[in-house]
This record gives sequence, C-alpha cells and structure tokens, in this order.
Amino acid sequence: MAESRTALYGAMAANVAIATTKFVVAAVTGSSAMLSEGVHSLVDTGNSVLLLVGEHRSRQAPSAQHPFGYGKELYFWSLIVAVLIFGVGGGVSFYEGVLHVRDPHPLEGAHWSYVVLGAAAVFEGISFGIAWHAFARERGSRPFWQALRGSKNPAVYTVLAEDGAALLGLAVAAIGVFCSHALDMPRLDGAASIVIGLLLAGVAVLLIRESRGLLVGEGIRPETVQAIVQIARGERGVEQVGRVLSMYIGPEEALVTFDVAFAADQPVEDVGAAIKRIEAAIRARFPTLRRIFIEPVSAVPGAEHGQQ
Repeated sequence: MAESRTALYGAMAANVAIATTKFVVAAVTGSSAMLSEGVHSLVDTGNSVLLLVGEHRSRQAPSAQHPFGYGKELYFWSLIVAVLIFGVGGGVSFYEGVLHVRDPHPLEGAHWSYVVLGAAAVFEGISFGIAWHAFARERGSRPFWQALRGSKNPAVYTVLAEDGAALLGLAVAAIGVFCSHALDMPRLDGAASIVIGLLLAGVAVLLIRESRGLLVGEGIRPETVQAIVQIARGERGVEQVGRVLSMYIGPEEALVTFDVAFAADQPVEDVGAAIKRIEAAIRARFPTLRRIFIEPVSAVPGAEHGQQ
C-alpha cells in the first residue's frame, strides 16, 4: 500500500502545478483544448485526494458492524473517481469543445500553449513513471494486460489510467492547437477538446466497470481456484472438493470458502490436521487469501470431484 500512496502523492503534486498553469494559459490564449486540459488536471487532482481518503479508510480495523474490515472503502471511492472523470472531466471537455466548434475564436499567443503542454508532458511523465513503478512491483512477472486486468488495487491502476489518458490528451491538445493556429481554423481546437472529452469518458467507463465488479463481490481468478482445488485434492484422505466460493474484501485481501469431503474412516483429529495443512498451503502460495474457511462434509455418492 505504501507504493500506491507514493503514486497518489506524485500524481496530486504534478496535477496541482499543471492545472494552475493550464488555466492561466487558457485564459490568455482562449484555447478550448487548453481549458479542457486544465479541467482534466483539476479533476485528476481531486481524484487523487479521494483515492487517498479511500486508501486511508480502507485500513481501519474491523468492527462489530464490519467484521471483515473496511477494505471495500477503496473500491467505493474509486467508483466515485471514475464517475467524476466521466461527468466532470469528459463531460465538461466535450461541452466546451462543442461550444468552441459552434462559435470559434482565433487563438492568441499560441506559443504559450506549447510551453505549457511541454512542461505538462514532463510532469505527467514523471507521475506516470511513479505509477508504473508501483504497478510493476505489484504485477511481478505477469504480462502487462493480464496484470492490469487482475489488479485489485484501484489506487495504482486508476492513477496509471489517468496519467496515460493525460499524456494522450496532451498530444491531442498539441495537435489541436497547432492545426488551429497553422491552418487558421479555430474549430480544430474545439474538435481537439471533443476528442479529449471522449478519451476521458472511455477511460472512465473502463474504471467504472472494474469498480462495479469489485463492489458487487468479484471473486478470485479461475486459475487460482484450480490451484486451490489441486492443493486440497493432494491431501491424504480427501475424496471430494466442493465449489470454491471467493470474494475480494480489499485490495490485498480475499475471502475463500469451500467444502471438503474426507474418507468415512478418517479419524476426526486427522481431518482437523488435514484442514490446517490445506489452509497453510493455500496461504503460503497465495498471500492475499487471508480468510479461508474449509467445511468438512460427508462425501456424496456419484458427485463429481473438484466441482467448480
């Protein structure tokens, strides 16, 4: 979690400086794309604050009302962040672009836009690098897309997505400003703002989809389930392994429960010892599976072993 906080603080510091500069230059030049970029950076700053709130609240100790802890707080706040990116970042940028296309105004002092875009690219690049470093430590040797889809830490993948979208948005804004100034077509600046809005909306939809899955009880990966079944089956005396039920209750914590049927002649003390060995083996291989509940049951004749 320390890595994710570093990524959030880095993103917040970069976006505060960038947003201020962009708004000043937008006021001077009248650039719609630059104004959209300023809104984008302002929203990203607020998003970092909200994710820090969620990260802090998710570390609260379990209580009587929340016996499994507050890990899902971070998922809730990441959903709020995604909605803000869609509504404020994407919506305002798109709306501003439409207004500028309908009522275009020539850019003034376009060279200032290039200076700000260049500086913003440097700061966003640094923030992206910090987030990438945190993500790289989390993913280990897994392929990029597999690790990105498998990550359950919104504080990392949200910043990574935001900074990636920011760098693309800066490129779009630069193209819009250049074409608008070089071709004397102010509407192109507004068109760039519309593209930025659509880009932010697209990123937001992906983040909303991921946050929704985690909030409603997303389970562990199928390959992890298969590994758990194999561990249980490898224990002496196990005849059947029931369906493995799981749910993420925090970025670094998941709950797993399943039934295990032992041979009828298995002594009770051996059953208890076997269950402890299965739990220990699962935790050793998958550290995020901190809450494991195994229920010994009677074997069902004719039932399929290792039912998923």
